Amino acid sequence: MAEVIKMPRLSDTMTEGVIAAWHKKVGDSVKKGDLLAEVETDKATMELESYKDGTILHLGTAAGGKLQVDDLLVIVGNPGEDISSLLTAGSAAPAATPSAAPAAAAPAAPAAAAASLDLNAIEEVVLMPRLSDTMTEGVIANWAKKVGDTVSKGDVLAEIETDKATMELESYKNGVLLYQGAAAGEKIQVNDLLAIIGAADFKIDEIVAAAKSGATTAPAAAAAEPATAAATSAPAAPAAAHAAAPVVVNSGRILASPLAKKLAADKGIDLRYVKGSGDNGRIIKQDVDSYVPTAAPAASTAAPAPAGAEAAPAAAPAVVAPFVPGGAGEGYADTPNSQMRKVIAKRLSESKFSAPHFYLKMEINMDNAMAARTKLNEISPAKISFNDMIIKAAAMALRKHPAVNSSWMGDFIRTYQHIHIGMAVAIPDGLIVPVIRFADQKTLSQIAAEAKDLGGKAKGKKLQPQEFTGNTFTISNLGMMDIDEFTAIVNPPDSCILAVGKIKEEVYRNEQGELAVRNIMKLTLSCDHRSVDGAVGAAFMQTLKAYLENPVTMLV
Repeated sequence: MAEVIKMPRLSDTMTEGVIAAWHKKVGDSVKKGDLLAEVETDKATMELESYKDGTILHLGTAAGGKLQVDDLLVIVGNPGEDISSLLTAGSAAPAATPSAAPAAAAPAAPAAAAASLDLNAIEEVVLMPRLSDTMTEGVIANWAKKVGDTVSKGDVLAEIETDKATMELESYKNGVLLYQGAAAGEKIQVNDLLAIIGAADFKIDEIVAAAKSGATTAPAAAAAEPATAAATSAPAAPAAAHAAAPVVVNSGRILASPLAKKLAADKGIDLRYVKGSGDNGRIIKQDVDSYVPTAAPAASTAAPAPAGAEAAPAAAPAVVAPFVPGGAGEGYADTPNSQMRKVIAKRLSESKFSAPHFYLKMEINMDNAMAARTKLNEISPAKISFNDMIIKAAAMALRKHPAVNSSWMGDFIRTYQHIHIGMAVAIPDGLIVPVIRFADQKTLSQIAAEAKDLGGKAKGKKLQPQEFTGNTFTISNLGMMDIDEFTAIVNPPDSCILAVGKIKEEVYRNEQGELAVRNIMKLTLSCDHRSVDGAVGAAFMQTLKAYLENPVTMLV
């Protein structure tokens, strides 16, 4: 009996995957463990093995096409078996034309009218990949190949500046580079046309024209949900002219995935008007992407509108030029925002204004930590810093207080079994957070070596996606910059962030009534009150204090 293999979730943040290459074609026999495809996720390109025996009867999309998590990827069964019911049951957009999916990759595709092109289905097309979990666009830092060059799978095509780092983009196709979607220094949105690689005589005019006109996105959305797309797109023209009243399709509690809610908030879309195509009418990312708003929702006073209005005052100071006394009037210098700076502004604004913050402050006596560090560095293969000791202490405290090691997910709180500590690193473009994974299981020497390596990569913009994603708790240390204490904004998806000040000598009266000097460090824990309560955060801080004031307890 034929069985469906769906697109698996290959990383904790993956929502869709791009088929970098198929290793099997329709008609091939496949055994459990055989390599089916290479799937490009938001973090890496990974090999996908079959967990079924049989014959490949259908591929959900062509090489280069993308599928949402849980979309139809492959159908495996007996040769000649009828699979029409499986295709009707819920195939994704690329599978809407069952047997034609692989054929869509043929060079004949560009001969179709521009308005009907689906770039995902054209084998020669390379789209801008999502190289980090927060990336929405990339800047071409440098092209390693020029138009007319021969390209082999694995060759570096370009260096892409994302919001996190500058990364090398390798080709997963063989052929000739026929087209570049942007010049060096220009930016391209994720999933926009980046390059075309194919045979030297491959015709690119129709593809380029379609990409520039933006006519390739609507058909993809329509194919994914023909009925919904027709229902929402048909009124679009009259709505613009006559502000036709929108139809409320959801009332009461609205079922939507966390990603769909976030996208809707970003786009100012009222989910009451969006028809869901998921289970039980649940709204998913695809529904938000394909939604065509009418004039009425845009003018609505529903939740998205106040959110946009609220954000406006925060941006206002950026356009006010400082007055120069005695000058000709005004003086200022405009510096274009880097990709990283844009995302920092977006994500931390969302965190600050959507997550109710509260703050817990505590003083730590660092006398024993200072003495222990001196002794440890006499035998440690890597020089241990105070920040390394704080990372280790925080990780061990999180193991005892797992509620702090969590994320607010809207409809539920996710508590992590693993402990991945992010350490904020300042670089010229802004701030990046390399991650020490499984920090509670590592020695101080291992943490010291890894932190030094990641910090160097961060400053050189050489971090790879797996090195700056997946944090469950973050530490921001400004003590080395002579800051006594400060408060930090929670770094999504974490529930808490620890702000670390400098170690400072303080005069006090000891138990004998004599004046003495001790070394004090001030810590501030910022918490998202939706997922972490005050008592929970306070208990965590007490445990953290105990580890730092008696470091030998971290070594047993």
